[in-house]
Amino acid sequence: MDGIPGSTLTGPFPVGQYAAALKDRLRGFTRVQVFGEVFGFKAGRAKVWFELRDASGALPCSMWREDFDKLKVGPLTDGAQVVVAGGCDYYPGSRTASPSFSFSVTRLRVAGEGDLLAQLDQLRKRLHAEGLFEPQKALPRPRLPKVIGVVTGESGKARDDVLAGLRRRGWAGRVVWGFAPVQDRHAAPAITRKLQDLAACEEVEVIVVARGGGSLADLFAFCDETLCRTVALLRVPVISSVGHHTDRTLLDDVAAVACSTPTHAAESAVPVDCSHARALLAGHAKRLDRHGRRAVLERARTLARLSRAPSHHVARHRTRLHQQLRELRAATRRALLEGEKVTLRRATVLARKSTAASFAAERATQRFRADATTLQRTATLERRRRDLERLTATLTAHDPQRTLERGYALIEGPDGEPITSATTAREQPELTLRFHDGRVTTRGESATRGAPAAHAASGEAEPRAAGEAAPCASGEAAPAAPAGEAAPRASGDAAQAAQAGEATPHETAAREAAPHETAAREAAPHETAGGEAAPAAPAADAAPRETAGGEADPGDEPAAARLRPATAAGRAAAADEPTLF
Repeated sequence: MDGIPGSTLTGPFPVGQYAAALKDRLRGFTRVQVFGEVFGFKAGRAKVWFELRDASGALPCSMWREDFDKLKVGPLTDGAQVVVAGGCDYYPGSRTASPSFSFSVTRLRVAGEGDLLAQLDQLRKRLHAEGLFEPQKALPRPRLPKVIGVVTGESGKARDDVLAGLRRRGWAGRVVWGFAPVQDRHAAPAITRKLQDLAACEEVEVIVVARGGGSLADLFAFCDETLCRTVALLRVPVISSVGHHTDRTLLDDVAAVACSTPTHAAESAVPVDCSHARALLAGHAKRLDRHGRRAVLERARTLARLSRAPSHHVARHRTRLHQQLRELRAATRRALLEGEKVTLRRATVLARKSTAASFAAERATQRFRADATTLQRTATLERRRRDLERLTATLTAHDPQRTLERGYALIEGPDGEPITSATTAREQPELTLRFHDGRVTTRGESATRGAPAAHAASGEAEPRAAGEAAPCASGEAAPAAPAGEAAPRASGDAAQAAQAGEATPHETAAREAAPHETAAREAAPHETAGGEAAPAAPAADAAPRETAGGEADPGDEPAAARLRPATAAGRAAAADEPTLF
């Protein structure tokens, strides 16, 4: 066969010959080790096929099934990092088979997770940390949208699946298509632009992004960072349906709803089953129409019945109203009469209670007045009793008998008057000593002056009665001697002291006690007839008055000065006790 005119290339060669030469040439390349990430693993009966990819390129690989099963690594997942050893191989094909090139793998080792999956996981965590997974899910979705936007491939099966899902819902709205490539390096920017265009249309209420199944490498365009950020900021909710239910892209995480298939996405875009809703609405309309007709018929029958005899109905109602009016009037009169009776009865009871209360109040007032008078009298009597007790105590304190009970004696003359001075006592022929339990009579000094000489001449002593007290030179009664003994005479020293005008010891004690008694009278309050204390008399009034001869007036000397202790024990007690008068 002739070649192309003017061409300097050798040939032409038959295709089979050239394919065989190419096969030999490729197999002659040096066998090497290659590493990359596995995508699109498929297992056949004789061989397994997969692709090794990285950021710079891709290489189709094949391996005999028997050699792969010996490794016992199981099916390789997309993104697995592997190292393979082998060389280039070429299948020339035939008239009925297509040629193919592959890297024939003889040995394989799994190295771990690939860089692409690690980058994808890092991007997912970063978008989640920025809060880009929530905005779409917070947008409200219409239950029955009128316009739906769809981004998918123009000739793919996803388009037919979306339309089938909408027809199954019985939806009759409008679909706005945004066709874009869904598998290559230009797919992500194109999908982003279509989403922005559909979101700019105000009529579009929801957007569906659909694509059929494939490997992770085929779906990697839907993991683009720019695409995910754009979807997160759209005002329209986006429903994602990329791949099958086992596939998971970043767009599924960012979208408002992630569906497993395009059909499921169409049903999620229209939550209401329009066919069922129409049937239900038609049933409700029929029931409403039936009930309406029935109500109209019932009202018409009622109006017809009322229109036949309106006067009869009016008369019957008038009679019933008159009867009710008469009953109301009778009931009102009965109620008024009963009310008047009850009011009169209550008024009578209240009047009786008021009268009883007045009488009780008057009796209580009288009783209170009587009690007040009794209390006042009791208080007056109590006050008078206290005054009487106080006066009695005062009189008792001034009673001379109490002084006599303490050992003092009262000297009285023949006429019964008290002797208050020694001079008067010397002049009396007979003296009477008054004690608390009786009286003793003795002779005075004037009656006994001549008696000692006569008795001395006869050599006899003056007889004394048993228990009779001998008079002292000072006029006081000497202590009584026991029965059977003679009372001693007054000593000559006492008589001489009396003649010389000197005071005896008893007189000196009486004179020393007089100022204390005067001070006691001044200090003690005098009580009046009403029980109140009278002011003390001045000291000048309480002092005894003196006569022209320099002697004290007996009438002015205090009563305590007139009393003299009858015994030595009484005098000692008088010296120790406080003076009362």
